[in-house]
Amino acid sequence: MREQPPSKSARSLSAPSGGKARPAYESLVLAATRIAPERAGGLRINAWPFVELGSARSPIQRYGDGMMCRICGNGRSNQSYVAKEMMFGLREVFDYFQCAECGCLQIAVFPSDMSRYYPPSYYSLAAAPPPWRGRGALRRWARVQRDTFAVGRRGILGKILYRVSPNEELRGAVTKHFPGNGVFLAGISRRSRILDVGCGSGSFLRMLHAAGFRNVQGVDLFLEKSIAYADGLRVLKGSLDDCEGEWDVIMFHHSFEHLPDPLATLTAAARRLASRGTVLVRVPLVSSYAWEKYAVAWVQLDAPRHFFLHSPRSLARAAEQAGLRIVQVTYDSTDFQFWGSEQYLRDIPLLGRGSYGQGLEGSIFSPEEIQRYRTLADDLNTNERGDQAAFYLKKA
Repeated sequence: MREQPPSKSARSLSAPSGGKARPAYESLVLAATRIAPERAGGLRINAWPFVELGSARSPIQRYGDGMMCRICGNGRSNQSYVAKEMMFGLREVFDYFQCAECGCLQIAVFPSDMSRYYPPSYYSLAAAPPPWRGRGALRRWARVQRDTFAVGRRGILGKILYRVSPNEELRGAVTKHFPGNGVFLAGISRRSRILDVGCGSGSFLRMLHAAGFRNVQGVDLFLEKSIAYADGLRVLKGSLDDCEGEWDVIMFHHSFEHLPDPLATLTAAARRLASRGTVLVRVPLVSSYAWEKYAVAWVQLDAPRHFFLHSPRSLARAAEQAGLRIVQVTYDSTDFQFWGSEQYLRDIPLLGRGSYGQGLEGSIFSPEEIQRYRTLADDLNTNERGDQAAFYLKKA
């Protein structure tokens, strides 16, 4: 009989125990992960074997000292892995190691030229579609009122207009980019100064700007050149160091893991953050079921673009060193962690022929399997075992 996923009432592995007895499913996971290396290829996998497709085997090189963690400085008992580039199907191999102290998985050597792994076709660099504006000043004014409500759910007039003509695309984008109660936690309003680091061409910023948020700006190192949109929005080619001024919200939407110096990045963000501002860091997490099951076939390892795959412990440590503190964590993983990883086990690139990323037709999955993956992702998020989360940080 197939084991079932942990119930939604089960307590998270990452929650502090406080000396209390372990939940039943936590004991199961711990027992399942204590597999002799000679039997499991050195991997801690299949802790909850409710995904029937495939399993991972890692070409571990060594286990021992000498690999210094860039987050906590630990150099003892760090474990090495070899991962392949599989988004574009290049299949080049890269060395990674996981810190035995803070749990951070990180690339061993930074490639000398990363531009070839961010071609113009890279998803976030594609041209951002222009927002719909409508004709006439009155219609544009009404749209701003409606969309302001869609973002922050404030304003009686905006609420009425939203009921008459909802902007579900904007509401969905806000929910995705600010999981949980992030909009309210960050105190976002149309006056908020918002900086999006690693925003690509700025698709989400274009939506905010069109909704009346005028103090927004983006920056991305891998743009071909800076972008000045006709509506006044600017997206700079560069890094956080190129952005001046003080900001109420500094966002890293799955860009933080691409940066070569997490500590310096968070320190720079803290210097630019308003006294009551918020840093939002959305990242994949190595402290996840997906990493334990799939190891180097985990789709969000994404070698070599992802330099650092954090655990909550390693990210909290980096934040503390930068003068920040984590005030809220919201897990928001999706079915992607399953179907993407199952494809990699079968040597199917993310953007290759037969990938579910190109559509269900022709993929190896049925609609029922995709729905099952979505249900499993929801359960993992409830138990803080999903493979990505949003971290909200404030000044310490």
